[in-house]
Amino acid sequence: MKRLMISAAGLALMAGAAQADDLTLQLKWVTQAQFAGYYVALDQGFYEEEGLNVTILPGGPDIAPTQVLAGGGADVIVEWMPAALAARERGLPLVNIAQPFKSSGMMLTCLKESGIENPETDFAGKTLGVWFSGNEYPFLSWMNTLGLSTEGGADGVTVLKQGFNVDPLLQKQAACISTMTYNEYWQVIDAGIAPEDLVTFKYEDQGVATLEDGLYVLEPALSDEEMVDKLARFVRASMRGWEFAAANPEQAAEIVLENDETGAQTLEHQTRMMGEIAKLLEGSNGTLDQADYQRTVDTLLAGGSDPVISAAPEGAFTTAVTDRAFQ
Repeated sequence: MKRLMISAAGLALMAGAAQADDLTLQLKWVTQAQFAGYYVALDQGFYEEEGLNVTILPGGPDIAPTQVLAGGGADVIVEWMPAALAARERGLPLVNIAQPFKSSGMMLTCLKESGIENPETDFAGKTLGVWFSGNEYPFLSWMNTLGLSTEGGADGVTVLKQGFNVDPLLQKQAACISTMTYNEYWQVIDAGIAPEDLVTFKYEDQGVATLEDGLYVLEPALSDEEMVDKLARFVRASMRGWEFAAANPEQAAEIVLENDETGAQTLEHQTRMMGEIAKLLEGSNGTLDQADYQRTVDTLLAGGSDPVISAAPEGAFTTAVTDRAFQ
């Protein structure tokens, strides 16, 4: 009888799994604590409890989330708002459905020996490392705000197309490089440069921060009532994952490592990263703050004759999903 009961329970679980709604999430970058909330939600069964069968696709230097979404390879993507709004202006109808990250982790990290102390007076004539593939937009907006050309010269800055490493700073090819508070800055420290030999400029502190790591879908998906319900369940479970990850950084890091097929990550680095990511989550329950959205739009429109976006977007976000998720 006991064996029959176990079999019946197993059949019930299989029936439940068969009825689960499939959903695919494309990450912006490789498997790391930057995305711990999603891996935690999967590992802890939060998605399963919401009747979801979620597949998480890691990103990488050759993967553009917006292209994956446009091609039907994912239902939801993690993307930075500048890249999303720029893509929307070019015709891809991206819509922000949730915003787990409240603050920006973007900054420039400079060698103190470069003499840079004030961006408004000291960037001119310097070489600055910048990520591209959509990550350059916040930087370009900042330079526009400062009135600095990105074409080089004594009155402008020379832009070094930075790979996804910190070599240009270590090799002194650039006075400053792009870093995230939770990742590349610590790579510089781990490479042997002391914090006192560095100067950092956080986009948040410079008043040019833009929203990062939001969740986006294509606009037509929002006209499907069943899809909106599925997305609401996904967002609710994901935010449970983020809450757990912030409260349990080492356990979250371990879960990330279990999902890292490359074996390139370490527990120490991922735990430290999760601690820094938790700071960016503070103040958000997943619902987009419209003041933060407007600040991002204003920053992208600001300065120069070649702003990142040429007009204020319409329909670029919705609260319909988070309203349903947290009602």
